[in-house]
Amino acid sequence: MEYSNVAQSVAEAISSKRGQDVVMVDVQEASTIASEFVVATANSDVHMGTLCNEAEDALDKLGVKYSREGQNSSMWRLIDAGDVLIHIFSSKGREFYNLDRIWGDRPVKRFENID
Repeated sequence: MEYSNVAQSVAEAISSKRGQDVVMVDVQEASTIASEFVVATANSDVHMGTLCNEAEDALDKLGVKYSREGQNSSMWRLIDAGDVLIHIFSSKGREFYNLDRIWGDRPVKRFENID
């Protein structure tokens, strides 16, 4: 699977800010709402905001329009960039919503933190 430049750029940006368990998931054959997910875990509310801002900066650089949901949530924040949905979770939120299990059979690319 070759991931879009949008998903790749966002995943790299989130990873560069120490997002945890950063993955890109190909959902185009399993979803009508998006082609790709970028999923990451933040270690605090402040970190969650930082990861969202970093993702938005990456989208701005690419000229991609987006909207943000869950801005006040401490468990899950979503950035809708059209074909790419970016999910930023707290550890509790990622465990509770368990998107990894729901989309577990789809192709996944994992990212390591970039130092």
